[in-house]
Amino acid sequence: MATDRDQLLQSAADFLGRRPNATLDEIAAAVGVSRATLHRYFAGKPALMAALDELAIAEMRAAIDSARLQEESAADALRRLVSACRPVAPYLCLLYSQSQELDADESMQGWAETDAAITALFERGQRAGEFRPDLSAAWLTEALYSLVAGAGWVIQVGRVAERDFDHMITELLLNGARS
Repeated sequence: MATDRDQLLQSAADFLGRRPNATLDEIAAAVGVSRATLHRYFAGKPALMAALDELAIAEMRAAIDSARLQEESAADALRRLVSACRPVAPYLCLLYSQSQELDADESMQGWAETDAAITALFERGQRAGEFRPDLSAAWLTEALYSLVAGAGWVIQVGRVAERDFDHMITELLLNGARS
C-alpha cells in the first residue's frame, strides 16, 4: 500500500502508464489507498499530473547531474545521459500521452533548465563534429525525450527488453536507422 506522497506518485505513474484515462477512483484503488487519501495529496487529476510533471523534472535534473554532461566527449556524455534517463522513462511516456492535463506554460517553465542543459550538450557535440550539424540541437533534444518515452512504452508493454533501453536510444541517436 502506497503511503507517502512520493510512493503515491510512483505508483500512480506506473498505473497511469498502463491506463492513462483512469479515474481518480481507479487510481486510488490501484495504488492501494482510498480516494480521500489520494485527494488529500492531490485535489484532482490535473493536480496529480502536475505533481508527476514536477517529479519528472526533478528526476531529469538528477539524471543530467549524474551524467556529467561537460566531461569527456559529447557522445560519451550522451550515453551516460541516456542511461541516467531510464528511471524517468515511465514519467515521460505518461506525460507525452497526457500533456492535455497540464498547464502548458507552467510545464514549459519547469522543463526550461533541463532543455537548456541537453540542448547545450548537443551544441557542444555539433561544434566538436560528433553530431550532425544539419539537425538543430533543439530538435535533437526533443528527439531524445521522444526516444526515452517511446522506449519506456515499448518496455512497459513487453515489446522489447529493458536491458536494451540504452542501446536502442543511443544507437538510433548516434547512428540513425541506416545499416
